[in-house]
Amino acid sequence: MIDKSDQQSFQRLRLNLRQVEVFLATAGSGSTRAAADRIARSQSAASTSLAELEAALGVELFDRIGRRLLLNENGRALLPKAQALVEQAAEVQALFTDEHAAPLRVAASFTIGEYLLPSLVSRWTQRHPKSRIHLRIGNTRDVIDAVAALEVDIGFVEGSQTHSDLVVRPWLDDEMVILAAPDHPLADRCATTRQLAGATWVLREHGSGTRQFADEWLLKHLGQVRVGFELGSTEAIKRVVAAGDGLGCLSRHAVQQSVADGHLVVLRTRLPKASRQLAIVLHREKRLGRASADFLAHCSAAERQPAG
Repeated sequence: MIDKSDQQSFQRLRLNLRQVEVFLATAGSGSTRAAADRIARSQSAASTSLAELEAALGVELFDRIGRRLLLNENGRALLPKAQALVEQAAEVQALFTDEHAAPLRVAASFTIGEYLLPSLVSRWTQRHPKSRIHLRIGNTRDVIDAVAALEVDIGFVEGSQTHSDLVVRPWLDDEMVILAAPDHPLADRCATTRQLAGATWVLREHGSGTRQFADEWLLKHLGQVRVGFELGSTEAIKRVVAAGDGLGCLSRHAVQQSVADGHLVVLRTRLPKASRQLAIVLHREKRLGRASADFLAHCSAAERQPAG
């Protein structure tokens, strides 16, 4: 039974999910016209819903710059709450229909997205065939930005970059290794720091967690790093190293198969072991939905040890 106080609370609610949906679509597209296209409504209906939401809250949520609508301070504060509200509504609806909630949005840096998550995602979808995952792969900086902007639900990174709006959780251990072609002059010996400092290196681009770690580790022990190539792809680095006389520095996870196939060798050196922590990043203000929480538990069940 609903008592009088509950009735009064319901009467005070002056916003609805349709208004919140329009707000989210506008925040993501920058105009009510584009928002209307996203949610299959007319522009006038979208504009009316947005105006009603702002009136109900008593604040403006966007700065009007020409024809663009840009989130202001109020809008940015509302964004994570609005997303959580719509996601919870989708979960409620999914309880009583054959449909399932919106796809889980995941972003991962290259090493994780290309070499670790595919098998985890595959096993997840086998167990949960109705659950869809949209996986976006970029460098660590891209992943951090996507999570901070609430463009994705979960991020996986290999760098130490962070953001004031994010929570970072340790995930898996990783080890960085130095690579060479099988016929490289250093391939059959223990490389000295002088030999490594004089070598030409093939490294990832700036903004990559792998590059950040490689710079810190190599510069600390070699004093200098002669970079011959900066590439935005781990696979491209492996190909260039295998075909030339440059050295690479990549995650052991990323090179296991290439080493096993004989295309690359891991150099023996006198440098200390280069261990790092892969991590999960989440938005502080975003409530994890059931699918997100279950997927994180699934990923956390992975063995917490470096490949070797």
